[in-house]
Amino acid sequence: MSEAHAAHTKVHDYHLVDPSPWPFLGAMSGLLMAVGGVMFMHDNPVGWLVLLVGFLCVLGVMAGWWRDVIKESVQHKAHTGVVQIGLRMGMVLFIASEVMFFVAFFWAYFNASLFPTEAVGGVWPPEGIETFDPWHLPLMNTTILLLSGTTVTWAHHALREGDNRTTVQMLAITVGLGVFFSCVQAYEYSHATFAFTDGVYASTFYMATGFHGFHVLVGTIFLAVCLRRAIARQFSPQKHIGFEAAAWYWHFVDVVWLFLFVAIYVWGR
Repeated sequence: MSEAHAAHTKVHDYHLVDPSPWPFLGAMSGLLMAVGGVMFMHDNPVGWLVLLVGFLCVLGVMAGWWRDVIKESVQHKAHTGVVQIGLRMGMVLFIASEVMFFVAFFWAYFNASLFPTEAVGGVWPPEGIETFDPWHLPLMNTTILLLSGTTVTWAHHALREGDNRTTVQMLAITVGLGVFFSCVQAYEYSHATFAFTDGVYASTFYMATGFHGFHVLVGTIFLAVCLRRAIARQFSPQKHIGFEAAAWYWHFVDVVWLFLFVAIYVWGR
């Protein structure tokens, strides 16, 4: 028996991951992107280039790492029942950490809005800030995300019923809605009257909604990978942990947006 074959021979229900360069490369790519972002915000002439290279490196690491994980599941059959439990728990903990991530942004927003200081005129929103009409583009984006949550759930139920055709269709619609949401938000940003102003309102608004938009982008890519796998029939009614993780993440994005819509767009006018 060759060493390569022996390395992937299943002798227990656990999966011992082979040595991988992706954690180190991912850390270095993230560092490069962060440095590029700082340089760009300090008007360094090559900052945008460093930021772009770092971003492309992160995308490359994501593609390579996900490729290896899919290979472990599809070719090596390494994702046993026990391993799937660990993967689910890992995703739950990851989403919990993301919840606390957004709690910090909401904390900053409510601290500034509930207790406005003299620096902002003692009122919220600060004087001179023209907020968005929540019943226009923000409501449209809310409808888009709620609809996408419905279609991804529809896709999940179809997959569990063995209806791969409906799964592919609903996933394609979900990915399209994710792209549509990002386009609407980009259009909204381009029409913000406070886009180039200093102050706590612009900072908290863009920090909260901008990071949510980034999560929508990541979730859309996640679902696009699942769509490709569904087309290749790599999911089964009994084994689709990758799709479950993507669906959980997308529902998390939906819920965060509802809080943002109510707190920032409606209540914070």
